[in-house]
Amino acid sequence: MALLQDKTALITGGTRGIGKGIVQRFIEEGAHVAFTYVSSPDKANALAEELGRSGRKVMAIQSDAADMVQAQKAVDEMVNAWGGLDILVNNAGITRDQLLMRMSEADWDQVIATNLKSVFNMTKAVMRTMLKQRSGSIINMSSVVGVKGNAGQANYAASKAGILGFTKSVALELGSRNIRSNAIAPGFIETEMTGALDEKVVQQWRESIPLKRGGSPIDVANACVFLGSDLSAYITGQTLCVCGGMLT
Repeated sequence: MALLQDKTALITGGTRGIGKGIVQRFIEEGAHVAFTYVSSPDKANALAEELGRSGRKVMAIQSDAADMVQAQKAVDEMVNAWGGLDILVNNAGITRDQLLMRMSEADWDQVIATNLKSVFNMTKAVMRTMLKQRSGSIINMSSVVGVKGNAGQANYAASKAGILGFTKSVALELGSRNIRSNAIAPGFIETEMTGALDEKVVQQWRESIPLKRGGSPIDVANACVFLGSDLSAYITGQTLCVCGGMLT
């Protein structure tokens, strides 16, 4: 049997990069998947239609997770349609990189809202359903930058470090109800965004990693499958680094 057979999952930011990889892997493992997107409805609906040919239920929901009202509406739409929610993956994120001396207030606020406040919004939104079920797995996408920091990414590092503290606190609060909360900290993952970087820069990153390669969205998605499945039934409050040994 597939690891996520007939589980229902909601993934924020599911149309590209890591989010898209998670959506695809969850469907391959038998889950019914709803994913959110902020813009490009044609692209999102086309993806949902394509993946729906698998026989799994797939739903694309236009929603900004940084907005609490929209977050609740997205959860309500899914739960009303499918009757429950087993897995939440808080994946939505942006970068606005700049040295702190040059970082604007808007750059700070946008990153904190999209990366950190969205995790609060979505987790609040799913709590009632998961508490009623007395089960659930919440997976929050942090970053190795949230563990060790990075010059030029004070806003991003702060948002991803905040996710780690939030994840542990939720694990302590909800563990007695069989609701698990874990984080994943990806390292250098090669996506459409990194494809725009100079190849020499990318190769330098690869050489600095013990496994001598960048990760792929599927590497992160596989970790999400594990944390969403019953294989991790006794794991909560933890951070799983998917970084090729970068933090070793």
